[in-house]
Amino acid sequence: MQKLIVSNNNQTGSCSIWWDNTPSLIGHKLGFIGHYFVTDEQTATSLLNNACQELTLKGCTMAIAPIDGSTWQNYRLLTQRGDYPVFFLEPDNPDDWQQHFLHQGFTPIAHYTSSLNTNLRQSDSRLEKISQRFQHQVYIRSIDLQQIEKELQRIYTIVIQSFRSNFLFTPIDEAEFIAQYRPLLPYIQSELVLIAEHDNNPVGFIFAIPDYLQKKQGDINTVIIKTLAILPQRIYAGLGYLLLAQCQQIAHQLGYTQAIHALMHEKNSSRNLSRHYHTRTIRQYTLFAKELESKS
Repeated sequence: MQKLIVSNNNQTGSCSIWWDNTPSLIGHKLGFIGHYFVTDEQTATSLLNNACQELTLKGCTMAIAPIDGSTWQNYRLLTQRGDYPVFFLEPDNPDDWQQHFLHQGFTPIAHYTSSLNTNLRQSDSRLEKISQRFQHQVYIRSIDLQQIEKELQRIYTIVIQSFRSNFLFTPIDEAEFIAQYRPLLPYIQSELVLIAEHDNNPVGFIFAIPDYLQKKQGDINTVIIKTLAILPQRIYAGLGYLLLAQCQQIAHQLGYTQAIHALMHEKNSSRNLSRHYHTRTIRQYTLFAKELESKS
């Protein structure tokens, strides 16, 4: 990683770039631009030009932005805000940042959405059949916060396999994965984090958390479904529907009235699950790319 800083007319902008251990994509060596911060477009122009030049010197043929080193960290730009308030753990940025990238020749390479389910009492007609299929095979339980280290180790085994085919996936070791969750422990409501087990082995996981930003307006009535991961074996097909349904049912029993299905890739199966609850899109995000000129 290398940090870049530029100044123009007393305005300062900064970002970081990565070029080692990045995933490959359609024959390109990727460089990442992240930790992006500017206050005006003139500074943005200088900063992005410098970042692309540096990545080209490092042998990269395509720049991806904004992404803070990997998809395990902050990435994506909020590009269509809508009228729904920013929610807990959601990436946010000034609305003009999108133009910074477009004006420098970046184009969208991936799109993401967050959707809102305003009726947690909705049911999916397929759930009864799915529940019967898993009834004597898979046991679903809430996370045990008294055994949090062991629980996070079990979740890691699910997530690392489930996300392997995700766009721009890179591996992460167990210690780093667990370290990312530790800051969230004070905010976790154990009933909203479910682990599915088959023969005592973890096979599925859903992570939801209350929208604590709503405290500024009063009571919290929303949960954010942040992560849903299922082992890719065919035997577990449909388990995602069951975990999502149970999580929303539990949220309703706890007094919540709506759920945000957060940060879903446009081609991810989680969007199909979300549509069954007649959700409405409240936010759109974009990841940008730019082909780099050869240093030769």
